[in-house]
Amino acid sequence: MRHIYLIIIIFSFSKLYAQNSIGIPQINTYSNLDYKGGTQNWDIDQDKNGILYFANNEGLLSFDGRHWKLYALPHRTIVRSVKIDASGKIFVGAQDELGYFFPDQSGSLKFHSLKNRIPAKDRQFSDVWEIVIIKNEVFFRTTDKIFHLRDGSIKVYKPESSWQFIGQVNGKLYAQDMAKGLVVFENNNWKSTVFKANPIHDYITSILNYSADTLLVTTLKSGLYLMGKNFFIRKQSLYNLAFKSNRIYKAITVNNNWYAVATSAAGCYIMDKKGEIIQQFSSAEGLYKNNLRSIFMDKNRNLWLGLDDGINFIAFNNAIKYIYPDKEKQTSSYCSLIFENSLYVGTSNGLFYNDLQSNNKDLSFSRQDFKQVGNTTGQVWSMTEINNKLLMGHEDGAFVIENNSAKQLYESPGTWLFEPLSSSRPSSSIIAGTYTGLQSIDYSNNQFINKGQVKGLNEPLRFLIAYKGVLWASHPYRGVYRMKLSSDRKRISETKLFTDKDGLPSSLGNYAAKIKNRIVIATTKGIYEFNDKTQRFAPSSFLGPILKDNVYHYLKEDKVGNIWFISYKRAGVLDFKKPSGNKNYTIVFFPELNAQVLAGFENIYPFDEENVFIGSTRGLIHINYKKYIQNIKPINVTLSLIKVSGKKDSIIYGGYFLADNKIQSQQNTKESVELTHDNNSLHLEYSSTLYEQQNNIEFSYQLSGFDHDWSEWSSKSEKDYTNLPRGNYIFKVKARNNLGNESRTVTYSFSILPAWYESYWVYLCYFLVVAGIIYLLSQWQKRKHAKEQEYIKYQYQVEIERNENEIVRLKNEKLESEVNFKNKELATTSMHLIQNNKLISKIKEELAPLLRDEENGAEELKKVIRLLNEAEKSTADWEQFAIHFDHVHSNFISKLKARFPNLSSNDLKLCAYLKINLSSKEMAQLLSITIRAVEVSRYRLRKKLQISSDINLFDYLIQVTSQN
Repeated sequence: MRHIYLIIIIFSFSKLYAQNSIGIPQINTYSNLDYKGGTQNWDIDQDKNGILYFANNEGLLSFDGRHWKLYALPHRTIVRSVKIDASGKIFVGAQDELGYFFPDQSGSLKFHSLKNRIPAKDRQFSDVWEIVIIKNEVFFRTTDKIFHLRDGSIKVYKPESSWQFIGQVNGKLYAQDMAKGLVVFENNNWKSTVFKANPIHDYITSILNYSADTLLVTTLKSGLYLMGKNFFIRKQSLYNLAFKSNRIYKAITVNNNWYAVATSAAGCYIMDKKGEIIQQFSSAEGLYKNNLRSIFMDKNRNLWLGLDDGINFIAFNNAIKYIYPDKEKQTSSYCSLIFENSLYVGTSNGLFYNDLQSNNKDLSFSRQDFKQVGNTTGQVWSMTEINNKLLMGHEDGAFVIENNSAKQLYESPGTWLFEPLSSSRPSSSIIAGTYTGLQSIDYSNNQFINKGQVKGLNEPLRFLIAYKGVLWASHPYRGVYRMKLSSDRKRISETKLFTDKDGLPSSLGNYAAKIKNRIVIATTKGIYEFNDKTQRFAPSSFLGPILKDNVYHYLKEDKVGNIWFISYKRAGVLDFKKPSGNKNYTIVFFPELNAQVLAGFENIYPFDEENVFIGSTRGLIHINYKKYIQNIKPINVTLSLIKVSGKKDSIIYGGYFLADNKIQSQQNTKESVELTHDNNSLHLEYSSTLYEQQNNIEFSYQLSGFDHDWSEWSSKSEKDYTNLPRGNYIFKVKARNNLGNESRTVTYSFSILPAWYESYWVYLCYFLVVAGIIYLLSQWQKRKHAKEQEYIKYQYQVEIERNENEIVRLKNEKLESEVNFKNKELATTSMHLIQNNKLISKIKEELAPLLRDEENGAEELKKVIRLLNEAEKSTADWEQFAIHFDHVHSNFISKLKARFPNLSSNDLKLCAYLKINLSSKEMAQLLSITIRAVEVSRYRLRKKLQISSDINLFDYLIQVTSQN
């Protein structure tokens, strides 16, 4: 019996590890470096807005998909449990502390202790390990007390031994008293159940609904039990030994038939009601640690695991999974094919197969291990089913796969793919694209026969299509070949290379495919087709308008007519079965796969709508496309944080809207936050709680009152605004996924108050100051104008004086000219008088002898002399001279007459001649007297003028005539 029991145990363990599904969903790991908290996470819950909360060693930890927040308790004790009620209160249990978090008016979570509501004698307690909420009543479990919060007061229940478990199922509250067993809370009392004592001497960790009258009970070290009204029995399972050894820390319900079991040593099991393991998630599958402290299923049915060190997220309900044929090496996958109910995967290190065994149409749930096909070590490029046989393209040639073993068809060259030349089955002629051209293969008597290389082209042909008796092959660096074979298929009878000269956008980057019974070329600028009439390539009239001019590296049509494609390591599908708007198709991208697709050797195998396989850099990607489309849930967006950026950041909105003391999904329209002008630089954070679609989600925002339009869609989940001016603002944010589904818009209203220098009193001061400045400026301008006018007047006067002086100068010059002219005339007149007098004197001298000698003519001569004397004595010349002299010399003679009326005519003449500075001789000539007489006349003149002999007569005359 011992040997039989040992065999059963060994078989159980072997079966346990053999039953894991081949498909592993996306697993995300968050370490304490990511969430900036403690290592251990003891409990998990989720609020109605989708935000997750973790009971962490350093406090309450929250996560909204993009941002982590840690809320420490006042005494910074370890938070062991968390539970959220219908009103949004987040109840937490900690070491010697219990209470709840609830947002304040700014939307920031604040802790409210309930310890003061506990009776004074019971306020000392240990860790609060579990919290249960039933009908707005809250129960907190410690090992020595259960606290019951109802209507604001707390009642305490003590065990006979110790409380080790509390939980609720089907609306009933159960607890484990180690002395009394499992008890149920009814009518405010604890009543015994069929499990009246502790026969297993173990701790209950979970109680779950199993059937209409049966509960599933998990224990820490004893495995699984079933409990009914009158029975408590062990549940028979091949995995009980594993459950015992790995310890069940907690279990939850996944769906009507599955449970998720968290263990202390083996990670998480997904178990059905029969007790069989559907899936195991451990460090081998990607968990950070195998020691689990908590487990939770969110609203989208994805799993969250609280670890002894960190947090794991498992996109359990995701339609995308990962298959690793070679778990140890996790090699790249180049091709896949389902043949005779086995999944074959060609990798960089051989061909692997899995004998599919699954009750689910989703083949990723197959629970068989992969095995390697013998004799396939090396690079596997393709697998093709032809004539109900499996051909493998390998770096060492071509192989036929039979009985999970590879039989080589030819050794070299390396083979990319196989293409039958006829659509009828069985096909007797097959062409293989190889490293060095084409290879001919015949099929006869249920056998493939190598017919050797086809001569005529020595180029690697990785993309090859047979269409209407013509072979089309694309070369990534040459162009597109069109070939016709000879009747014996030993040579290429006709070859044409199409390049950019024949309509292709480039000779590089061309990939041939057969789509909708057409030969199309995926190019660097969209999809092109060949035109038989023009014998040239042109943009596809069918696919061009849909797929645009993007770069495509791979095209594949599935059985229902959808077109799968790969562009720049991005996978997508053109779905003609899902109309969108006024279009009869929908383009669906899979952003989860970005950069995971194997570049240069792209491969998509759409087996059916629930099983699409894509070659990846690590393993094989499996997409349940039907589930992927159905799983598109309404997308949401949450505003996580708004804080003022400055020297000291301060939170003005902590992520929760309140109205009537209840948490709401939108801001109260009657409320608008007012911020001072000093707080006009804001940092805003937002997110979406679709945790499994974080790579698919983009955001767009607008600040009404500042931004004119919505921003471009972006994966960025935060925004900063700096130095916002005064005014009223509404921040709006929305989210969308890869299918274009948009969330509702979340808004937040606030206003920036005017700065102190923008108030009405300051504006009045501004006005008065400006008015005063204007007045002062006007006064200054007036004074300046007056000064300018004075200056202009002064300049005018100066100019007038200058002009007058100029006029005077010109007049003086004129007068001086006239004086000079008059002086010249006087001089001329004087000289003329002198000359006349000299002439008269000369004539008289000459006539004097005649008068003595010529007695007869004496009378006549006397008459002549008499006339000369009269002429000499004539005043006519003197009068003319006097007029001119007075005019030139400022009334010199007139002034002398007025000053000295006793001067005679001869005296005046003498004074005039002195004025013009004539010599005594010249004056004697003019006066018809002798020089001696002139001297006597000067002497007499001095007497009349009453001046002494030492005074210069000329200077004296000038002086007396210049005085007024």
